[in-house]
Amino acid sequence: MNSATLSPATRQRLTGALFISQSLFSAAMIAAFTLTPILAAELGGSDNVAGVPNTLTLLGRAAAAYPIGWLFDKVGRRLGLSLGFALALAGGVLTVWSVMNTSFIGFCAGAALMGMGRGGSDQARYVAAEVQTADRRAKVIGLIVFAGTIGAIGGPALVGPSTRFAESWDLLGDTGPYLAAIGLYAIGLLTIFLFLRPDPRQVSQALEVENPSEEPDVPVRPLSQIFRQPTVLLAVASMAIGQLVMALIMVITPLHMDHHNHSTESVSLVIMAHTLGMFGLSSVTGWLIDRYGRIPLIVAGSAILILAGILAPLSVAVPNLAVALFLLGLGWNFCFIAGSSLLADALAAKERARAQGAGEVLVSLATGAGSLGTGAVFSQGGMTAVAAVGIALTLFLVALLLLFNRLQQQSAPPAAPA
Repeated sequence: MNSATLSPATRQRLTGALFISQSLFSAAMIAAFTLTPILAAELGGSDNVAGVPNTLTLLGRAAAAYPIGWLFDKVGRRLGLSLGFALALAGGVLTVWSVMNTSFIGFCAGAALMGMGRGGSDQARYVAAEVQTADRRAKVIGLIVFAGTIGAIGGPALVGPSTRFAESWDLLGDTGPYLAAIGLYAIGLLTIFLFLRPDPRQVSQALEVENPSEEPDVPVRPLSQIFRQPTVLLAVASMAIGQLVMALIMVITPLHMDHHNHSTESVSLVIMAHTLGMFGLSSVTGWLIDRYGRIPLIVAGSAILILAGILAPLSVAVPNLAVALFLLGLGWNFCFIAGSSLLADALAAKERARAQGAGEVLVSLATGAGSLGTGAVFSQGGMTAVAAVGIALTLFLVALLLLFNRLQQQSAPPAAPA
């Protein structure tokens, strides 16, 4: 391993490749998501199935997360991430075919493949963190999550132009966002495959040799032991519950607006506000985590999620929904980045790819369960019922935080006598 592997320029280039690819992937996913609940209800013939494709996206993510994490250790991070982009690309192609042929089953299968791609892409934040020393991990995770800002702006903004582009080629206008996603996935795949060199795994191994005191030489723990650790459980719970609450409200909002005769442009505006909340302040979030700690940011994220749940059903006006969805994204951002950083801190280097992949599975399963149920909850009680479920789940996370704090106090050594 030569010295260039650990040079700042090399690590900056690797982080840049991950940042660009994540920006492209985020824009593709958001562009595709904007019309997905509406198309699902049309192709499936019922509002009750509006959340099914997004649920399958999350289940696909869950199914692929651990195998891709395992591949990270076997073939390297570059090929593992490339596989994720290739799966998403295949899903985009299948989705376009399904819309053209009015196939609900094919539409759902395409959503699942795109979710499998996300199962790999979402782990890019951990790949970026492992090429940095411990004191920079939260900042770099925040940077990679911040890459979604480009998706937040570009994804919804592509909906209108891509729809017109598809119509100009005598295709169904609704295929436009998925055609745009196909192009973005393809560019992201090339970016990872061509520029993520040397493989981040090599850089991580070189860092371990250079900083042996940072990661003590301890036996690799089995997953069952790792996930009995309270810090790991809280980290995964903060990510899972934050994403579950976000999915409950976000997935159904386009359909909620469609029922109140909002235009596609209005739906796009609200989703843009939401995704800006998710990603726009991520670099600031990383700084806040380093300054105030992981746990306080999870507490703050929980409070913001509760506020978003209160605001969402108050009015169907676009400004109210935009503010509520922005706060929903911001609360998720705090819980997600702080939870990711907490998980990275709790794992030894040799445990990370496998345990983080397993954590992604749990996050995806929890979110998939919520996304599957949001259509049924909405059909029974509207946005008020959906928001109430989200608030209840967030309160459960608050209870876990209180329990974790009590366990920490009990395990702390007694204070020395004065």
